[in-house]
Amino acid sequence: MLELSILGFLYDAPLHGYELRKRITALTGHVRPVAESTLYPAIKRLEKAGLLARETQPGSTAAPRHVLTLTEAGRTELRHRLAEPARGDITDENRWFTLLAFLRHLPDPSAQAEVLRRRLAFLEEPASFFYAGDRPLRAEELDDPFRQGILTIARATSETELRWLRSTLGSLDRTA
Repeated sequence: MLELSILGFLYDAPLHGYELRKRITALTGHVRPVAESTLYPAIKRLEKAGLLARETQPGSTAAPRHVLTLTEAGRTELRHRLAEPARGDITDENRWFTLLAFLRHLPDPSAQAEVLRRRLAFLEEPASFFYAGDRPLRAEELDDPFRQGILTIARATSETELRWLRSTLGSLDRTA
């Protein structure tokens, strides 16, 4: 997801590493803070793969800055990753939010809708954090107020997301 974030933010505009790190941290930092020791090796991998280009610009008050831009191959790679996300990108909430943050860069509304349909199908599957055998438990079936809280919050979040998904799919289908 770090690489997807790098590609996604650079799709909009060239950025230097510090600004890129700030934007990624704003998107995912509360859950997965981005350390320089993680970000810069990822940038180097993407650069080596020809997905990013680096340009040195003079700093206004400090040392020269390295500005990163997305190459055409990088733009193609981002669109590919958005159109064909892994199952974990659909099912893990934090990875899903990262994918969703950049889904607008996928230019085809029907391709965007297909990704949203995968998330919708996942959310419509019966599931819980707690089970009685193979049967998912509902909040009302638990005596533990903390587990009830987890399931109550998760249900409210899921219901809100399901409404948004269905509404957005309707809009995308009308556009396509």
